Amino acid sequence: MSVQPDEIDKAWVEQPVRSGFVPVHAEPNVPLMNIANVLTMFRIAIVPVFVLALFTDGGHEPGWRIVAAALFGIAAITDRFDGQLARKYGLVTDFGKLADPIADKALIGSALIGLSMLGDLAWWITLVICGREIGVTLLRLVVVRRGVIPAGRGGKLKTLVQSLAIAVLVLPLPDNFLTAGMWLMYLAVALTVYTGLDYLAQAARVWFAGAHSTR
Repeated sequence: MSVQPDEIDKAWVEQPVRSGFVPVHAEPNVPLMNIANVLTMFRIAIVPVFVLALFTDGGHEPGWRIVAAALFGIAAITDRFDGQLARKYGLVTDFGKLADPIADKALIGSALIGLSMLGDLAWWITLVICGREIGVTLLRLVVVRRGVIPAGRGGKLKTLVQSLAIAVLVLPLPDNFLTAGMWLMYLAVALTVYTGLDYLAQAARVWFAGAHSTR
């Protein structure tokens, strides 16, 4: 995605406290239609257009694959900037907190599923990455009342490698480039599993720390 990792929930800013981490809530009186939210909505709107371009003319027409890759790249770039703008200029809103991770997962998920449907990516890779994203999202919902898990650098690397691998596989490139793209995707899978397990371990620590503090 861009790219910011999905571990960094742009809805939150982590601050250490005795019981773990607490969220900084959305700024009051921030207009809904600010530049950060506009970029997020733009990214969501790109997803169906990207899917349409990816599948046009059977999914393997070079011109449309270039269009699809360009759309994916534009969406990934907006993912980098919307969160930065929201935090830098105090434009955090409840809508942005909800819509931003949805946009991220919709973009990556649609690209992976689309490539697998076209036979360009093994389904097990798509299932591992998408399963991890769903699992982390559910886990975040479980522990959010007891603390916010701080982001790790591994998440940034994971998201960057995922996005680069998808871009290479979407583009109509020679076989040697596609081989490089697959190796990038294998690395993305390894990072996906590693950061998922790390998130699980951190969630357990936050959960039990929160439970201890409420006694």
